[in-house]
Amino acid sequence: MAKQTNGVVHIEDVKPCLKKHDNTSNNKPNRPSRFATYVIALRPWSFSASLTPVLLGTALAYKTTGTLNLPVFLASIGAVLFVHGAGNLVNTYYDFLKGVDSKKSDDRTLVDGYLSPNAVGSFGAVLYFLGCVSFLILVLTSPAKMEHIALLYFGGLSGSFLYTGGIGLKYVALGDLVILITFGPLAVMFAYVCQVGHLALFPLWYAIPLAMNTEAILHSNNTRDMEADRKAGAVTLAICLGQTGSYMVYVCLLFVPYLIFAVMGVNFAPTFFLPLVTLPLAFNLEKCFRRNEMDKLPQNTAKLNLAFGLLYVAGCFTARANVLPGF
Repeated sequence: MAKQTNGVVHIEDVKPCLKKHDNTSNNKPNRPSRFATYVIALRPWSFSASLTPVLLGTALAYKTTGTLNLPVFLASIGAVLFVHGAGNLVNTYYDFLKGVDSKKSDDRTLVDGYLSPNAVGSFGAVLYFLGCVSFLILVLTSPAKMEHIALLYFGGLSGSFLYTGGIGLKYVALGDLVILITFGPLAVMFAYVCQVGHLALFPLWYAIPLAMNTEAILHSNNTRDMEADRKAGAVTLAICLGQTGSYMVYVCLLFVPYLIFAVMGVNFAPTFFLPLVTLPLAFNLEKCFRRNEMDKLPQNTAKLNLAFGLLYVAGCFTARANVLPGF
């Protein structure tokens, strides 16, 4: 079917659609391999949301102590990535059971029958187990108290499960808050504490720009899926705000962090200007949202998040400790 935008028919979209739905062809779409199916179910494109907070927390710890505990760093990465992957699978499982996912969803692992619900649930349980193994390694190797590590780790694990599992915070407009906390202050503090061995307040402030940029991934996803979520009886922040309100929130989530970096660059260290290199990408994403071109917006926002986060970490890592706020 041709795609029509502002009265203009895009001919280039017609041919692929006709080819895809050609009933005269006996060729069926290639089914991905078993391994590829499990990788797709993990949604690895979203892992920047958990990777960059750990890198940021580790960089702040290095600026504090001048040392890097490599085994602790690797175990921290493992713990957060395993929990994130398990949370993605829990989300897939419960969205399917509640009828949120459909043939139009980008997450169609269960809808297309590539995996069974039991297989997805079992895979999620395995990842939670591996996350707990990483937690035990941290207990043995980190200078932090076990109760501090446990509080932060199981807080993140609970958030990843309760987002759609259990009470399903996503379905009562609290999912955005969970993501904002889990993939921002919580993950940054987790990595920092595991390296340094004690709690501190200032890493929470450093987490704010990264948390906002990460939340933009989820918010764009929920805005794109508003109609499917509404039909399934879910209530997300995007549904509460509507298209215009969601656009305004997305713009704030994208551009407020750049204002923070501009202020930090002027007042503390010029290395905080580094993330501003990604501003053109942010403007392109804002344009896509404004034009309602939402299909790949979450994935493209995740790409921005990765570049944005890595440059932010580089800015913190290369700045002199005596000019950084909080040091």
